Amino acid sequence: MKLTIAVTDACIFIDLFDLELIASFFNLELEVHTTSAVYFELHIDQQRVLKTYQSANRLIIHNLEENDLIKIFSENYPKSLSETDKSVLYVANKLNACVLSSDKVLRNCAKNKKIEYHGMIWIFDELVKSNILTQTEAVIKVNKLVTSNYIFRNNKQLENEIEKRLKLWS
Repeated sequence: MKLTIAVTDACIFIDLFDLELIASFFNLELEVHTTSAVYFELHIDQQRVLKTYQSANRLIIHNLEENDLIKIFSENYPKSLSETDKSVLYVANKLNACVLSSDKVLRNCAKNKKIEYHGMIWIFDELVKSNILTQTEAVIKVNKLVTSNYIFRNNKQLENEIEKRLKLWS
């Protein structure tokens, strides 16, 4: 089976840490990448945990070089996209990987650049499908995500997707 290659942004890591799902995430059949810019946006304790996964060859952290930065700056990115988000898109494009993000601007830019993208709902789907999380555990964690992260509230499309999962898993 071919591993899915995914480049993860900071908001996904933050949600996974907040939901205590980081170990579960790294049990998925994914080749996980991120950039040093993303890594340095995280708290020191989160960085330490990710270093462990990097040491175990479960996470690849890309340090972009001057040549990479020149290519990034020559791209036509929206002004609302952070330098960190640009690094995620750049690495995803370079690796022909998908982007894992809950950030709307980043996801829209990935879509416009024809880069596959997914978010936390997809991660939950994968965790349940892989039997890493039970459906009951998934319901509890999704509800916690909704209450702890404003991105998942007052967004009709996300609310509908979450509602589908909750019905399916309950």
